[in-house]
Amino acid sequence: MIIAVTGATGGLGAAIVRALIAHIHEPEVIGITRNPAKVQDPDIEYRQGDYTDKGSYLNALRDIDAVLLVSGMGDPKDRIPQHRNVIEAADENGVRKIVYTSILGSPDEAGFSPVVSSNRQTEEDVRNSGMQWVIGRNGIYIEPDIEYVENYRKAGKITNCAGEGKCAYTTRDELGYAYARMLLEEKHNGQTYNLLGPAITQAELARLFNSAFDLDLKWEPMTVEAYKAERVAELGEFLGSIIAGIYEGIQAGYSDAPSDYEKVSGRPHIGWTEYFRQQAAAYRV
Repeated sequence: MIIAVTGATGGLGAAIVRALIAHIHEPEVIGITRNPAKVQDPDIEYRQGDYTDKGSYLNALRDIDAVLLVSGMGDPKDRIPQHRNVIEAADENGVRKIVYTSILGSPDEAGFSPVVSSNRQTEEDVRNSGMQWVIGRNGIYIEPDIEYVENYRKAGKITNCAGEGKCAYTTRDELGYAYARMLLEEKHNGQTYNLLGPAITQAELARLFNSAFDLDLKWEPMTVEAYKAERVAELGEFLGSIIAGIYEGIQAGYSDAPSDYEKVSGRPHIGWTEYFRQQAAAYRV
């Protein structure tokens, strides 16, 4: 079985590639990226593919049995036609199966609605593609919070507009393992799964940091309006609004749902106490 992974040099794509290579079935893995000449990885073949160029994917997906479509990072209005380029190229090449990395959330979310809506449209395009399909709806990655630990340390607090809402975070490595199973196991075909870890509040997130990293962070809630203004001032209108919309969605309960992770993976999602312990140990090395 020959499997292609798009966005193969990004955080999620690379995690899926690693999980596939390590899998007991040992599939042949092809990584697709915009600039394969820059990749120094002797383990697998890389091919050039750009979401904006259907022709590049007509070439990249030759002789492929299954493709993993990682959701693009561009403006939401551009993602739908970009994803369609990959879906159409896969279908025209006779690819038998497509797996799509979507996101958890609701189109009713304020600032995050354009992203969720574009993902839902691609989900429909995948279901209507004529190929076997599986869709994963990912929780929010927790890695950016870990990478922000020094900023938290300096600030002495975690502050956003999530309120008391719970967020079912996940990690790229846990997702990589789940998507490898979804690609390789036929029993997942035709299913849409929520791929989530244990749901926690921002106050619980602060306690996890405090315990693992020996910090004394406080949780300080902000209003949606104040947090959005702060994010927009620092990151610009587009990205600032998206980030604020994510936390507004957490407050509204859109980031907490029943998880299918164990059903897909055959094992529980890593717990946050253990995950933070591992991260703190690696941080101190």
